Amino acid sequence: MLDAIDLDALGVDPAWNTAVPDWHERLLGGQSMIPDLPLFDAVAEKALRIFKRLKVPDLPGTPTFGEICDDWVFEFVEVIFGSYDPETKRRMLREFFLLVPKKNGKSAISAGIIVTAAIMNERPQAELYLIAPTQKIAGIAFKTAAGIIRLDDQLSRLFKVQTHQKQITHLVTEAAIMILSADGDVVTGSKGCYILVDETHVLGSKHKAPDIFIELRGGLKSRPEGFFLQITTQSKERPTGQFEKELETARAVRDGEIALPMLAVMYELPREMAEAEAWRDPKTWHLVNPNLGRSVHLEDLVNDLRKAEREGPEALALFASQHLNVEIGVGMHSGRWVGTDYWTKSARSEMTLEDIVEQSDVCVVGVDGGGLDDLLGVGVLGRHKETRVWMHWGKAWADRDVLKLRKNIAAELEVLEQEGDLTLVDNLELEAIPEIVEVCLTLKAAGLLPEDSGIGMDPEGVAKIVDALIEEGFTIDDIRAVSQGYKLNAAIKSVPVKLKNGSMIHCGQRIMGWCVGNAKVEARGNAVIVTKAQSGSAKIDPLMALFNAVMLMSWNPTASGGPSVYETRGIRTV
Repeated sequence: MLDAIDLDALGVDPAWNTAVPDWHERLLGGQSMIPDLPLFDAVAEKALRIFKRLKVPDLPGTPTFGEICDDWVFEFVEVIFGSYDPETKRRMLREFFLLVPKKNGKSAISAGIIVTAAIMNERPQAELYLIAPTQKIAGIAFKTAAGIIRLDDQLSRLFKVQTHQKQITHLVTEAAIMILSADGDVVTGSKGCYILVDETHVLGSKHKAPDIFIELRGGLKSRPEGFFLQITTQSKERPTGQFEKELETARAVRDGEIALPMLAVMYELPREMAEAEAWRDPKTWHLVNPNLGRSVHLEDLVNDLRKAEREGPEALALFASQHLNVEIGVGMHSGRWVGTDYWTKSARSEMTLEDIVEQSDVCVVGVDGGGLDDLLGVGVLGRHKETRVWMHWGKAWADRDVLKLRKNIAAELEVLEQEGDLTLVDNLELEAIPEIVEVCLTLKAAGLLPEDSGIGMDPEGVAKIVDALIEEGFTIDDIRAVSQGYKLNAAIKSVPVKLKNGSMIHCGQRIMGWCVGNAKVEARGNAVIVTKAQSGSAKIDPLMALFNAVMLMSWNPTASGGPSVYETRGIRTV
């Protein structure tokens, strides 16, 4: 059967290709972010007339959307509804993704679009979902949608508002607008025909988000006239989980890397401008705030920026992500470890553990143990045989129960597992410890471990690891208990220096970037410490393993076969 089908001809009609590879120039030039598309004009014009006449209930004087919205909103509405072919009853574009900062009218626009869809809908008993990020915002969204209906006499006769159910029903088609909350069990057996998700970064970061999105999209497959619309700001933390996937897909469609029946309109600065912190200049704010001068005002943003700068990096990161769509990366939080400022530039993503083994004259291993709700981290630190640059590779293991015990980071842990940086196991003792021992045996066989003190670890919770190492031929002199707390101060302070001057590099692993971004410090006398207590539920164990390895490497060890620095100095604990 498949042999008779031209598979290459399937997919997105070239006329409906939504790629905007020149989006940088369009953004900087103030041009439309939507490409020219062969819209079905009659449908587009009808939908836009309806949308423009709807009144906004929470603004003084209850003006219409036509009076308060800018052209970018009208263009977006036209594409959503104008992509529907009234003859074939199919929508040429099935998904829409709008990334726009706060205060640009997202919630009101969402309500207006979902009401317009209910009016335009032809399917009897169709279900329309407006999914808000919290129960509180769901209540506001319902109030807005219900207010739109009540402000129009004709719509009041056409729809029944059911306040107790947060539902609005079309009395002719029996189509129902349902206002749902991402806080609750959003969808079970979705029959949604028109789906609008407000603030995808909230729903997308939840542990069950992948299943929810599969349900939502699955329901659309039998409803070819439907659409799936996401309107969101950037995440308040580094994008992760389902939101990260949705964001990457939208960018890939926009950039022309993949052709899908989807339109992505994304008001974000080009990466080079974001990395250069051009977003700090108010002159760039109009680029990503299309409603500047309407629902969002320059003086308010300036005051918010001044306040955030005074409050510190965490407040500044929140301001940048929510009001300027700046994607939060490594280390944008208060009390950060200073090494975060230099971590990214020191990455060598092409470097592997095998490369470190091949290029080093000596290697040491750091270990940081963990329980059922923690990570077990290991770090290998090699010293380049010619340049003497330190090279780092890390990995972690975790009991699968951590996904239940730490639901707030479960989505990120699952991504780390996919990346290969984290292994989830059913039994740490039987599955993780042998792998750590194998790493140590590999280095020992290569003659890279020092004659003694080549393996350093937090003395808490590592008895089983020590036993496993000794069973494989290591001696107690090979293993050193590395004192924690303020006694790690030398490593905590020296690593940023080496990262900055280029004498330390790493494999650019996601797990390490995540841990580094999680690391928070506190002053303890003249020392600076990084502790798990300070970092809360966000994990830093592989970073602590790195610090343990740094303490060993700082003694300038010699690989087995040469004289040990500990023999001459007589020091056996660090």
